[in-house]
Amino acid sequence: MSAGRGHDVRRRVPRTDAVLDDDRLADARARLGRSLVKSVVVEALDRVRHGELEPDAVVDAVLADLPPTASSLVPVVNATGVLLHTNLGRAALSGAAIAAVVAAAGPTDVEFDRVTGARARRGRGALAALAQAVPEAGGVHVVNNGAAALALVATAFAQGREIVVSRGEMVEIGDGFRLPDLIESTGAKLVEVGTTNRTTVRDYLAAVGPDTGFVLKVHPSNFVVQGFTSSACVRELAVALADHQVPLVADLGSGLLRPHPLLPDEPDAATALRDGADLVTGSGDKLLGGPQAGLLLGRAELVERLRRHPLARAFRVDKLTLAALEATVRGPAAPVLEALEAPTESLCRRAEAVVALLATSGVQADVVESAATVGAGGAPGRTVASVAVRVPAGWAAPLRRGTPSVVGRVERGALLLDLRSVPPAQDPVLVTAVVAVARGGA
Repeated sequence: MSAGRGHDVRRRVPRTDAVLDDDRLADARARLGRSLVKSVVVEALDRVRHGELEPDAVVDAVLADLPPTASSLVPVVNATGVLLHTNLGRAALSGAAIAAVVAAAGPTDVEFDRVTGARARRGRGALAALAQAVPEAGGVHVVNNGAAALALVATAFAQGREIVVSRGEMVEIGDGFRLPDLIESTGAKLVEVGTTNRTTVRDYLAAVGPDTGFVLKVHPSNFVVQGFTSSACVRELAVALADHQVPLVADLGSGLLRPHPLLPDEPDAATALRDGADLVTGSGDKLLGGPQAGLLLGRAELVERLRRHPLARAFRVDKLTLAALEATVRGPAAPVLEALEAPTESLCRRAEAVVALLATSGVQADVVESAATVGAGGAPGRTVASVAVRVPAGWAAPLRRGTPSVVGRVERGALLLDLRSVPPAQDPVLVTAVVAVARGGA
């Protein structure tokens, strides 16, 4: 019996606090926090109790299992070919925007005038940047996402009243959230006009009356209606509504501020305002390429009513969003635009270089043509010629689960790693991940 007790592994399990206080974990405790490190220590000690780990290897195991940051979010290489992948967080921030977020992480003058020492308008730098980028707007305001922007407009201008909208523009914006449900939750009543495929100016005018809060023009997301179709554009509606004293609101969704030559059918804020829209709403984390935010641009008096509405406080953006937004608007081209505008020839050269590097590690892959998309409801139905590295479809799951995590697209019995959605600086990371999976599979 005594011999059995002498070999009992439980007697050799180190105490939790002794492992946690080991000097080799000092940096991790400071960087990640004692509580997080302790949870990893507890898991390692459980492995010792089950005979899966030697007691003297506990600290090494803890160091190996500690996450790089205190957040559970894992960086992902987006090789799907979807430039704005909603499930992967949509737009990647530019280096300038990242630096601005880091600088704003501590105390800032977000709502403080350093000259007078008095309170100042919140986010004035970001608002000034937007106003300068879209001079067609008499006023600008920012809330925490695109849906919030539309909800604020509906509440401020149509609570207890009617909003006239085309039946063909009653979209679902993702994860089961439908535009009619969002708007009606504000207390406004939707008046749908026209049909799914055809709505005319006359349809709108026939529905406008004394109870109309505003007319809403919505850019369809994630789908395209083809065939026998027609719709009234912003310019036509603005002219028709000129004598009715009813605001025209254009929900553009994608957040494109000005026209882009590669996206001729994608509406932009500047053009919509020039065409007569009284208010334009959009998202900051789509084609603008910034943080999640809801943009409101338009007539100064309407924007001021929105800014002063009590609900605006609930939709207020934080200092990190304001910092990233200003740096995105004022700074260099956002990554999403760099990806969109990258010449196909450069993608082909990158793909060939990736395949060559993989070959030096004994990994076989080839270069194939691909088709990328904007994603996040932007430019629905439109594809952009791209280039991908093709590897076995069976590598999709281990690449997703690996470190670094790589998400591609399984198509035609193979895994395509589309380089249009991968920044060039991540090509070596992509190679490392693929080699690791190939060797693991072998």
